[in-house]
Amino acid sequence: MSRKEVNLSLRQVLVKRRDALRRVLAGGLSSLKKDRPQVFDEPDLDCVEDEVVSRLAEVESRELARVEYALERMREGRFGICEGCETNIPMGRLLALPYAIYCIRCQREAERQSILSTGDDWSKLPDLPSDSPDLSINDIEIDNL
Repeated sequence: MSRKEVNLSLRQVLVKRRDALRRVLAGGLSSLKKDRPQVFDEPDLDCVEDEVVSRLAEVESRELARVEYALERMREGRFGICEGCETNIPMGRLLALPYAIYCIRCQREAERQSILSTGDDWSKLPDLPSDSPDLSINDIEIDNL
């Protein structure tokens, strides 16, 4: 399959994903809240659920922006070209992540710069002290007030 054929296929994938994200953001996330079974009547759970729905909407919105940017780059003839080094992004990467704007090398550098500027490196979480007990979900009690 040629690069042009792959790009046409990826365009269809991106358009479908864009449409799905728009539907979710237009009402799908609120339906998540309506469709879930009511197990607890606690107001605190509603607050937590609102936060989860809000975070999901944020993630979906960011993905939608990336998809729309990829479609814009296609229209401009810049799709599949790394914004960092201006080389072709490998087809395997685009097939895995159609809205990628960097080749792997430039993506790693961008992530490294982001970590250095924010100080956040979530890939390295501290280990729990060896004397801390292992807990399972069965060990946690939920108090109904």
